[in-house]
Formats: sequence, C-alpha cells, structure tokens
Amino acid sequence: MIDAELLKLLCCPETRQPLSLADAALVQRLNEQITAGQLRNRAGKPVTRKCDSALLRKDGQFAYAICENIPILLIDEAIPVSGRA
Repeated sequence: MIDAELLKLLCCPETRQPLSLADAALVQRLNEQITAGQLRNRAGKPVTRKCDSALLRKDGQFAYAICENIPILLIDEAIPVSGRA
C-alpha cells in the first residue's frame, strides 16, 4: 500500500492533477478486463500485468497501476477508465 505522505506528493505526470487510491471495485474491474485481454493503455498496447491497486486521477479519466507497491506513473501506461467522471 502507498504511504499516506507519499500519496499527498504524487500527481498525474501529464496534468499534475492529484491522485487518489482507486476503490477495490475499480481495481477488480480493471483486473477482470486485463484477464479477459480487453484492456489497453493510453498508448494502445494491451495491459497484461494485473495491478495490486491503482491511483485514480482526480477527473476520473485515467488510472495508474500499482504493481508490487510501485506506482507506474508513465503517461503512456495510464489506463483509460470509462464510465467515470
């Protein structure tokens, strides 16, 4: 899990919007889509690695995976989150 103090410092690398931990339901939905081969990142490449958690951009448009307690804060690795505002 991400340390609370570190979370306060993290922001979207593209827009600088604050990030928050995604809820368990969103992480589960993303992992189900990964398992089914249905999820692509912002660069259009298939996401193949399940995430332990995720950081959600304030506007809800993109999530950044957290794998093995490491947030993947690369613009091209952002995961579009449809159905969120």
